[in-house]
Amino acid sequence: MTALLAVLVLATTAACSGADTEEPAAGDESASSTPTPTDEPSSPEPSATVEEKRVNPVSLEALAEKQYDGRDLRLVRVLAETDAYTTYFATYRSGSLTISGRVNVPKGKGPHPAVVLAHGYIDPFVYVNGQGLVREQDYLARAGYLTLHVDYRNHAESSIDPTNDVRMRLGYTEDVINAVLALRGRPQVVDGERIALLGRSMGGGVVYNVLTVKPGLVDAAVAFAPVSSDTGDNFDRWIRPDPGRQTVAARVLRRFGAPEDRPAFWRGVSPRTYFDRVEDPLLVHHGTSDDICPIEWTYESVAALEKAGAPVRLWVYEGEEHAFVPQWPLSMRRTVAFLDRNVRA
Repeated sequence: MTALLAVLVLATTAACSGADTEEPAAGDESASSTPTPTDEPSSPEPSATVEEKRVNPVSLEALAEKQYDGRDLRLVRVLAETDAYTTYFATYRSGSLTISGRVNVPKGKGPHPAVVLAHGYIDPFVYVNGQGLVREQDYLARAGYLTLHVDYRNHAESSIDPTNDVRMRLGYTEDVINAVLALRGRPQVVDGERIALLGRSMGGGVVYNVLTVKPGLVDAAVAFAPVSSDTGDNFDRWIRPDPGRQTVAARVLRRFGAPEDRPAFWRGVSPRTYFDRVEDPLLVHHGTSDDICPIEWTYESVAALEKAGAPVRLWVYEGEEHAFVPQWPLSMRRTVAFLDRNVRA
């Protein structure tokens, strides 16, 4: 471990298990005590004609045009030692922000293949470092993959971005893209040519976004019980009707309009619109009894991906719920087999 610490400068991110649990009653976008963001002053939306001629700064197209500089991955302190890996509290830079996270480094000589993990919705007020995909972090590290679990902006010890909620949480996508780039900055320990993504629920939506915004960034991706690839579905299910999020909903509606009134904007923030860009192999897991993210959403997303020619495989789990408990071991065996074929090979 001394050599590893010398390489990775020690300086300054639940899978519904134990104390680190997502809140299944709340869902991936539901009631939250998240503070109301202070958004930039609202301005009238341009006419449809003008909007079609320029890239809306709040869109996946804008993210696709953006230059990313994820960097300065630091393993700040050791959190735990197991027989198979060492766990670190970590930070890296995402644009002007510092993002915290949790890194598991497998025992043995590197560089290791890596997986960046994008967690589902957990109220930022109660979220703690590394929460949301604890089982997956352990399983993947024991399978020989270095894992970087991203805390996202506004979570744990990450920097605050007060505009993120009104900007459709697109900042989370930026943070995951920059996490991949930050890993590539540590070639002694991370094999930068062998990196994958794994996201669940809201994090599955982040995975969809990354695959469309930066095709070819990673070697493969996995989504567990993902949200809809039509962002309007997610807004209408969780944000718009939630009494606790009416301030955010009102600002979104004022700036961008409702999905039924301003379809052009909502297409621009929906990864389904850009599925023809997806080139990285994608594995999707979903249970038929999921009452948080309906499996019908995944059927629609996978059908759209297949129509666009994207390399996607869907596993359906009869009777499995959103949390993935009874059949989780099977899903992870399939996940590691998929990663070994597309990342480690």
